[in-house]
Amino acid sequence: MLIDWFTVGAQLLNFLVLAWLLKRFLYRPILDALDAREQRIAAELADADAKRAEADQEREEFRQKNEAFDRQRSALLSQVTDEAKAERQRLLDEARQAVDTLRAKRMETLANDTHNLNQAISRRTQQEVFAIARKALSDLATTSLEERMGEVFLRRLRALDDQVKEGFATSLKTATGPALVRSAFDLPAEQRAAIQNALNETFSAEIRVKFETAPDLVSGIELTTNGQKVAWSIADYLASLEKGVDELLKTQSRPEAKAGTGRP
Repeated sequence: MLIDWFTVGAQLLNFLVLAWLLKRFLYRPILDALDAREQRIAAELADADAKRAEADQEREEFRQKNEAFDRQRSALLSQVTDEAKAERQRLLDEARQAVDTLRAKRMETLANDTHNLNQAISRRTQQEVFAIARKALSDLATTSLEERMGEVFLRRLRALDDQVKEGFATSLKTATGPALVRSAFDLPAEQRAAIQNALNETFSAEIRVKFETAPDLVSGIELTTNGQKVAWSIADYLASLEKGVDELLKTQSRPEAKAGTGRP
């Protein structure tokens, strides 16, 4: 069989033209489309990775913010709790202090009322005893109570020990004013003269004396000069009596207090 090289050449040329045409108009667009698709897919994958990384970063930031918020909330809650406890303690302290102050004031008021009542009772008792003693002496003797008091005061004045007498003598010498004799009643002239003579004799000098009436000295007489004092008063006996009565009442109140605190 003979080969027709012209036909073979023409077919080869047709094949080459066809291959070039396929490559130029068919394969190249397909390859370009595939390359473009691959690039688009790669870009989309890269964008997805970037978005996933951004999402991861935002999730981490959100977690950190949540943790910071939880810590801040715990700190604020602890601070508020501490402040509430401190305020509660302050209010309790203020209330306790107010109660203590009120109790102290009530106790002070009660003590003052009791003291004033005791003083009133003491004064009334002294006055009543004075009146009873005056009436008794007036009924039993011709000597008035004032005269008897003056005599007792003079005896006490003459009976001063040496140390007290020396102190009085020094005070009388250094005093700028007269010695003061105070009495609960107006001393008659005879008693004033007797007291003046007793002072002159006791201190061997002419003593200047000023007489005053002092109702607060319940049935008593006192001599004062430059800080020195000698006195006699029924109040001294009543004070001793009052002290004895107070001690008796305290002694009687102790068993009652113990009995009141005892358990059945």
